Amino acid sequence: MNAPAPVIRLLVCGNADRGDDGAPLCAVAHVLPRLDASLRGLLEVRRCEQLDATDLIDVAPGEACLILDTVVGVEPGAIVELSLEDLALQPTVTPRSSHALPISQVLGIARSVRGSLPRGTFVGIGGKWFGFGEVRSRALREGMDDFERAITAAIAALATPQEVAG
Repeated sequence: MNAPAPVIRLLVCGNADRGDDGAPLCAVAHVLPRLDASLRGLLEVRRCEQLDATDLIDVAPGEACLILDTVVGVEPGAIVELSLEDLALQPTVTPRSSHALPISQVLGIARSVRGSLPRGTFVGIGGKWFGFGEVRSRALREGMDDFERAITAAIAALATPQEVAG
């Protein structure tokens, strides 16, 4: 018997040894074990220290994408939830994992190659301290419960079948 194809590609961005940049890794370590097994079975989890257009280009038709990252440009500890389309247009939110290219260019390349962005969501948490080490800022630590709830809600929403227009 074959396992069902994944429905959601979960891109977990960040670097565990760079302070607040490791928040998505920590959050996923808490969220995944608490998810219902049937929901967890719909996920393809990918670790990506640096978000790249190729992470989005090969998302299969009918599959959704959830990107988790720490962001700058918002209050530390604040939760940011945007569709991938809105993220491409948002000039004030800067995901930390977009080091090589700005997020608008990463998403623009993916859109150009695919023809459109995959259905998906970005969930981020505002970071403050990105130095070496695993110590996280107080603001980020205080926002982690909200971040984990937002991730869980986004997974559930993306797992819900979408009606096709027309």
